[in-house]
Amino acid sequence: MPTLTFVPPEVFESTWRSAKGTPEERAAAFADLARINTLSMVMQAGSGHLGSSFSALDIVSWLYLTRLDVYGGGARAALAGTFFSSKGHDAPGVYAVLTATRRLDPALVHRLRRLDGLPGHPDVHTPWIEANTGSLGMGISKAKGMIEADRLLGTPRPVYVMTGDGELQEGQNWEALQGAVNRGLSELTVIVDHNKIQSDTWVRRVSDLGDLVAKFSAFGWAVRRCSGHDLAAVADAVAALEADPRPGILVADTVKGSGVSFMEHFEAGGDFYPFHSGAPSEAHYAGALAEITVRATDRLNGLGVELETCHVEVPSRTVAGGGKLVDAWATALVQRAGRDDTIVALDGDLLLDTGLTEFSRRFPDRFIECGIAEQDMVSQAGGLALRGLRPVVHSFASFLSGRPHEQVLTNSTEGTKILYVGSLAGIVPGGPGHSHQAVTDVASFAAVHGLAVVEPGHPDEVAPMLDLLLDDHPGSAYVRLTSPPVELGFAWPDEKPRIGVGTRLRQGTDVTLVGAGPVVLREAWAAADLLDAQGMSAGVVAMPWANRLDETWWREILDAAPYLVVVENHLPAGGLGAYLLTRTALAGWSGRICHLAVVDVPRSGANDEILRAHGLDGPSIAASVVAGTTRTR
Repeated sequence: MPTLTFVPPEVFESTWRSAKGTPEERAAAFADLARINTLSMVMQAGSGHLGSSFSALDIVSWLYLTRLDVYGGGARAALAGTFFSSKGHDAPGVYAVLTATRRLDPALVHRLRRLDGLPGHPDVHTPWIEANTGSLGMGISKAKGMIEADRLLGTPRPVYVMTGDGELQEGQNWEALQGAVNRGLSELTVIVDHNKIQSDTWVRRVSDLGDLVAKFSAFGWAVRRCSGHDLAAVADAVAALEADPRPGILVADTVKGSGVSFMEHFEAGGDFYPFHSGAPSEAHYAGALAEITVRATDRLNGLGVELETCHVEVPSRTVAGGGKLVDAWATALVQRAGRDDTIVALDGDLLLDTGLTEFSRRFPDRFIECGIAEQDMVSQAGGLALRGLRPVVHSFASFLSGRPHEQVLTNSTEGTKILYVGSLAGIVPGGPGHSHQAVTDVASFAAVHGLAVVEPGHPDEVAPMLDLLLDDHPGSAYVRLTSPPVELGFAWPDEKPRIGVGTRLRQGTDVTLVGAGPVVLREAWAAADLLDAQGMSAGVVAMPWANRLDETWWREILDAAPYLVVVENHLPAGGLGAYLLTRTALAGWSGRICHLAVVDVPRSGANDEILRAHGLDGPSIAASVVAGTTRTR
């Protein structure tokens, strides 16, 4: 059971209010204290983003202390502005500053990525969070809107936005630049956290940004560049930008994982940066804590402040059992590509999360890393398909179904075959928050002409489903993959998938629960056990096809029980339930129907908390079935 170390708010305040040292020296010491709390917050949560938080924390601390005047009463109080991070991955670091200054309840340092705590990515329902981020590339545009609104309302103020450098691969950033100059938005200062490493690897290996100062200057912006860890240089650069009548950009050269030597070190030819996301091991936690503490103590000594800490014991993390669909997909794709040289895999800077590491090594000529640029990736896939190849496009489901939807539509009109693969689908894992919890993706893809939407229920179903989509289905397809490992609690039948046909997992004469994906099927099975115990014979059916249906097979399912319940890890509109229930009504079936779906914006928290909060855990499903309650508002 590891013991975690936290710095109480009193030490932060004493550090900033010390009569010794320059404001920049005090802010640097403050930032190191925030690193301690950020490290422990992520460790306690079991997930989060340390590398991005640490690279930005010096500047974030300085901005809150000197430009937003979080302690109040400072010389710049009348000029206090607005700050938010467009990249969003640095949320733990931002929370560490806000709890340290009591702008957020200090007790929330123990509630990162927990229900009713601090979401994994920024959310405006959290005090002092100015904009929802996590989906990248939107920050400069949102800042422009804020400035225009402030002008109209007669309350002009400075707005500071932090972007990541990998984030600059999103085209919207570059669309936003020109308009800001045309409108003369001098209130806007953009700070690029130029740590040169994006989610997986070096930015230059994915899509080299080139000379950023020259590029930004060409758009007419005032531009400065300096080290993002030299706060005296940052202060001078920002002051110069604020004095310029043009909108300003500071290119801040930072180090990902700054403040911890082993997090800072990444080989020039490295393939995968290991500290972008996830909690550190206990050994890495101890090493990082020791290193930060030594430096923070030395800095505080110079300010006449004593480092005091408090400690919390937390359970050691356990590795969840069960198979993962992403792993099964990765294996199946490599096997298929080994006998089919038309397969080309594309990735959106999520190599590890989408399972493409082995593919990229085995078939480097047929792997394209597109970076954080989903529209470009999808249209590249369209071009590959027009030349007779079979592209397979990978990203998180929330990103693949949103921004590039127009490109997916255009591809569909060309009559080619493309497979789109969205991982991290649905409301779990709940830690990252709603920007990463895809619950509209089925609706987005299901409406595309000729495109089939499938969600495998078990790792054993993945490889035959891949072959079916490539060999038998005439059009394109979207493959929806939930990411957590899942112990289903029952054996998966050995059946070959067929288009429009699901799998009967359990017989029932009173009610049939229909769903897709291992998360839903596990909870439906648990609900069936509870219902059986109450004397209600419950069947369970896995239906992977969200917009294809074999009418003969479906009639057999309907005839098995007089009560149909569709459970889905998706909003009710445009999902599996809407499709099945519409087809059922058109068939003239007169039985009882219940539809259970995600009816609110997904919440952030531990997986069991989130399933329970949205009424999709086994007990909640069973209770809704008994009550006959449909959740589709």
